Amino acid sequence: MVVVDNALKKREAEGNPIRVGMVGAGFMARGIALQILRYVPGMSLVAIANRHLDRASGVFHEAGVETVRPVETENQLEDAIIRGNYAVTEDPLLLARASKIDALLEVTGSLEFGAHAVFEAIRHGKHMILMNAELDGTIGPILKVYADKAGVVYTVSDGDQPGVIMNLYRFVKGIGVRPVLCGNIKGLHDPYRNPTTQEGFARKWGQNPSMVTSFADGSKISFEQAIVANATGMRVAKRGMYGPTVPTDTSINDAVNWYPSQVLLEGPGIVDYVVGAVPSPGVFVLGTHDHPVQKHYLNLYKLGNGPIYCFYRPYHLCHFEIHNSIARAVLFNDATLAPLGAQLVDVVTTAKKDLKAEQVLDGIGHYMTYGLCENSEIVRDENLLPIGLAENCRLKKDIPKDQVLTYDDVELPPGRLIDKLRKEQNAYFASPISPPY
Repeated sequence: MVVVDNALKKREAEGNPIRVGMVGAGFMARGIALQILRYVPGMSLVAIANRHLDRASGVFHEAGVETVRPVETENQLEDAIIRGNYAVTEDPLLLARASKIDALLEVTGSLEFGAHAVFEAIRHGKHMILMNAELDGTIGPILKVYADKAGVVYTVSDGDQPGVIMNLYRFVKGIGVRPVLCGNIKGLHDPYRNPTTQEGFARKWGQNPSMVTSFADGSKISFEQAIVANATGMRVAKRGMYGPTVPTDTSINDAVNWYPSQVLLEGPGIVDYVVGAVPSPGVFVLGTHDHPVQKHYLNLYKLGNGPIYCFYRPYHLCHFEIHNSIARAVLFNDATLAPLGAQLVDVVTTAKKDLKAEQVLDGIGHYMTYGLCENSEIVRDENLLPIGLAENCRLKKDIPKDQVLTYDDVELPPGRLIDKLRKEQNAYFASPISPPY
């Protein structure tokens, strides 16, 4: 949003910066801290929670902060913020409860751990900004219900592709063009990649091999497109999406020809992706217009004859853009991307290899499973297992490679918050009621 920069300058001039807490101290957190602390006026990253204090302190030090204060209680955290100290803690719930923090960033990529932090922050009146598509794609709708009840903003962040797609979607819709496809541009898709195959790439860029694997095996893009669908009312045209592969360096403008026009022009629109097109890793939105005069102008402006037009952004800059989502939430009560209501598209658990009874499933981006998008009514009808709930489930039977798992195939671990919230989400949207606090 163009207005964000001036609004933040005003907060800076008033000596009243937006105070941000961050849960997580990994690869992306390092960039976020550097961006906010060095280059964003009117905003301050005041505290970081991480299971390893040395990593949280290191994130601050890399951003130029020399003195960091470890805290163990809410009073210690509040005192540190009042005194202008930068705080680190092992307990993310301290950040969630602190009255001096305006907004909380969740950048762990974890589901159960992240669910606790996000849920507690919402309950304590914090605006919640996620760089965690997996969490939003599993229990985002019920978290949004709780946020609405608490009067705070719940949103996925700008910079990641879903947020950038949503910005473009709003632009296209705002000029009177009807979006019919929200798309993501990928350079690689191989569902059988694993942390061993991706170790070299991960080491080169200082990233987590399992996170890199989730990019390669399609799980990440499935979550990204699922949450775009849930925020726009779109669906997937088929399980796993079309995902055409085109010759390297093919222009994304040609995307108007890659998807069945009948599917695009009838119904609520679809989410999908393409492998190989440029500019990568950009995003695109296909849209249509029904007025002949406006179609004439679109042709004049080099968007083609229609009936489908391609709009794209050639990049997404992750941590460089996340402060825009924070400011939009705190200053304008505006979510970059959040579910409209009930889950419309889920990401379901699919066997990456032959699996055996009694095995315990590993996590997203590991060795045993990958994720595929599926429309939520089919997920419900077939009792399919969302991959966001699959980790640490014990298999009851053998599962062949590429088979989608159901709840009947597994035993869920006991006592998880994420299962409780997913069950509540299903019940709430089957018959909306006020969620308990």
